[in-house]
Amino acid sequence: MTAEPVAEPTAEPGCRWPVPPQDGYTVDDLFTLPDLPPHTELIDGSLVFVSPQRDFHSTMIDLLATGLRRTVPEELKVRREMTVVLDRRNGPEPDVSVVRAGAVTGPDLTRFEAGDVLLAVEVVSPDSEARDRDAKPRKYAAAGIPYFWLVEMADPNQHPVVRAYEIDPVNKTYALTGIHHDHLKLTAPYDIDVDITLDALKEL
Repeated sequence: MTAEPVAEPTAEPGCRWPVPPQDGYTVDDLFTLPDLPPHTELIDGSLVFVSPQRDFHSTMIDLLATGLRRTVPEELKVRREMTVVLDRRNGPEPDVSVVRAGAVTGPDLTRFEAGDVLLAVEVVSPDSEARDRDAKPRKYAAAGIPYFWLVEMADPNQHPVVRAYEIDPVNKTYALTGIHHDHLKLTAPYDIDVDITLDALKEL
């Protein structure tokens, strides 16, 4: 029996991007479609393009990645802006991740599986606030990622605030474990001690 040919996505006239398949895109499409913008994410079968970053977003990622690496044990690695495959229709890109060292297989690696991720961090951006606050944490929890941080800029002086969450393994939802303003000190997923003051951010 011969297999039916699979139709490739086609672009509408004058449109740069292909028309989505009827059932949406898959993770395979995310890594094979040509000319996608950097840091494109896959959420519920839809491609999500990322707007230009604010300086707060970029420097906060640097601050957290550097701080996490300072005390990371050898069996874990810290990575920034890498796709995490949750299922065939969801491949978000956390701003920072802590993953099992064994999952880092070489310089050509393009993704991590959810089972290899211990912590996912999202720095809230104005254009992605709903995804960062709601859609992504729900999906991370459903995929079993044990820890999640939500990072944002707080008024009145625009200082960083980190909300730390831990998964409830029974219902696979996140529970808030702490709100951190100047000093991020935690014991899970490992001993973490990071200066997140506004002064520390301005030094970068």
